[in-house]
Amino acid sequence: MRGTSLTGESAEYASAREELRQAEIELMRHRERVADQRRRLPPGPVVDDYVFEEGPADLLAGDSPVTTVRLSELFTRPGRDLVVYHFMYGKRQTEACPMCTMWIDGFNGVAHHVMRNADLAIVAAADPPTLRTHARTRGWTNLRLLSAGSSTFKQDLGSEDAEGNQDSTVSVFTRDEDGAVRHFYSAHPRMADDIDQRGIDLLSPVWHLLDLTPRGRGDWYAGLDYGPR
Repeated sequence: MRGTSLTGESAEYASAREELRQAEIELMRHRERVADQRRRLPPGPVVDDYVFEEGPADLLAGDSPVTTVRLSELFTRPGRDLVVYHFMYGKRQTEACPMCTMWIDGFNGVAHHVMRNADLAIVAAADPPTLRTHARTRGWTNLRLLSAGSSTFKQDLGSEDAEGNQDSTVSVFTRDEDGAVRHFYSAHPRMADDIDQRGIDLLSPVWHLLDLTPRGRGDWYAGLDYGPR
């Protein structure tokens, strides 16, 4: 169905709306071209079989039921890809990143859809009890939450520097038939010197809903002072 026409539209509005519709169609087609280009990347490098720490949902500081899991074990069955979101929390990032929290709120809501097709995990530098405590305040019940604080995973993938400063990143991994794990793709918010925060906007619908409005996204920034309803 084409753009909706409402009684009382001026000719100027109808013309501008049709021009916008054509631009939206071209944007959609360009996104599809970029997605196809991404899918056609050659095989990436084999990576270490990193070890993560994991705890139950009710884990508290001082509790002992922390287990370990390897990167290769995050693939639930053959023929699956793995999406990992790098959460800015832990080490020098002593408070959970509000923007990351917003993204993960969304992932929690759609995880059961995503996992019909691919595996999904959230990785932070924070220790398991700290990570689980924050998860409980947000109602994250559908996500695999892992700590990489004792491994070089986040540094190697570019979401942590040598001083322990954190960055948000999304990474995709594949697994060969022999069990070797390969890095397929990573994206960061900082795409260039003049693009500081926009590199992974597609991971959250919040921006795109705000972009539909006359005021747009403006200078709004997510906060931790409000939680999911």
